[in-house]
Amino acid sequence: MEERAVPLFDCQSCGACCSYSSEWPRFSTEDDAQLDRIPQDYVAAGETGMHCDGVRCSALSGEVGKSTICGIYDVRPDVCRACMPGGDDCLMARKAHGLPVEPPISPLVGEMPGRAEGGAVPPTYQSISELNCRIIFERQKD
Repeated sequence: MEERAVPLFDCQSCGACCSYSSEWPRFSTEDDAQLDRIPQDYVAAGETGMHCDGVRCSALSGEVGKSTICGIYDVRPDVCRACMPGGDDCLMARKAHGLPVEPPISPLVGEMPGRAEGGAVPPTYQSISELNCRIIFERQKD
């Protein structure tokens, strides 16, 4: 299996995927119990997907590209759960909003496995997991 470089995008400083199309997010694989947990104010007429204000999901708060939060994160639809930071959908939405699509340089990149002399290599799923575990561990010590 080939490892893919994963951009270090933070959803809470983006929100582009949640304000990209009035036709998205659509409900597709959710069962009735999942849909019942989503507050009705956020559900579109006809219950086919999330209610949008223009192209923006009504559950999104904040300013796209700066600071955002999902008002229903814990009960968000499957399509939202499937949209991964740095994935194709993410990058398409970021580009549509004029946000960078190249991965930002992490201040800890020098500590990441695979760092080449004089520069860094794109992070892999494994290196990001290792780094995230280390950051969480360090925060718990404080």
